[in-house]
Amino acid sequence: MNTTEHVLEAVGLVKRRGDFTLGPLDLRIPRGFVTGMVGANGSGKTTTLRTLLGLVRADAGTIAVPPMDEIGVAFDQPFVLPYWRIRDAAAVYAASRPGWDQDWFDRLCRQFGLRAEKRVKELSRGEGNKLMIALAMGNHPALLILDEPTSGLDPAARADLVDLLRQHMRREEASLLFSTHITSDLEHFADYLVFVDGGRIVYSGALEELVEEFAHVRGTLADLTTENAPLIRGLRRGQVSFDGIVRTADSAAFGPDVQFETPTIEQLVVHHERHTDEEH
Repeated sequence: MNTTEHVLEAVGLVKRRGDFTLGPLDLRIPRGFVTGMVGANGSGKTTTLRTLLGLVRADAGTIAVPPMDEIGVAFDQPFVLPYWRIRDAAAVYAASRPGWDQDWFDRLCRQFGLRAEKRVKELSRGEGNKLMIALAMGNHPALLILDEPTSGLDPAARADLVDLLRQHMRREEASLLFSTHITSDLEHFADYLVFVDGGRIVYSGALEELVEEFAHVRGTLADLTTENAPLIRGLRRGQVSFDGIVRTADSAAFGPDVQFETPTIEQLVVHHERHTDEEH
């Protein structure tokens, strides 16, 4: 049994791509848990994952990951040959992935509604995502990395996928890194959260601690003052009311009529991005 605390670790990671710079960032993925990576499109999530996996060369930093045959990876577009049939893709993976479980892969395909004789180029975007997830999970990897796995899926299919991932996580020592801009997919599912914005990590830590550190605040405009308004991240003013995100430690700066609620992941992300845009 591997008793190290983190299944993946990066220190001082930097990747430059044109005008975009990722990092420097430090990232540690806890072993045995679900870590959600969130951020808007273009924030650096996919670049982070590709750099961690060595698919693109880092410009600086150190990376420690498990052996590649212990990692299952699915990006939001198929990277198998378009003329292959699904059964061909499975055969290639079976030959290169120790511990390949064909019965398990066939079960996943049935659950996803994928027919073995169908060619990759005939798949819809959602079906392509499902195929890559089934291939990534086919050998019960110790670390499963999914990049935008619910893109192209309808709400029912997204819920089914999350249920499937819950089953996967019941295996001892299984770890999951799940990037998405659909933050509702991670509600009540992620244990840890990494929030990427503009190529930097804004928040990283236990989701439970994060939602305890911040609150979603709502009130009337009469409750806003020159002292408490600057404390609100992503302040949104309506005709008679306002809302935003504040640190729970700052709640005493507001009057008794202001309402504080546990924030959703989406509220944390949206209001932080509004806050960042306002600063720029």
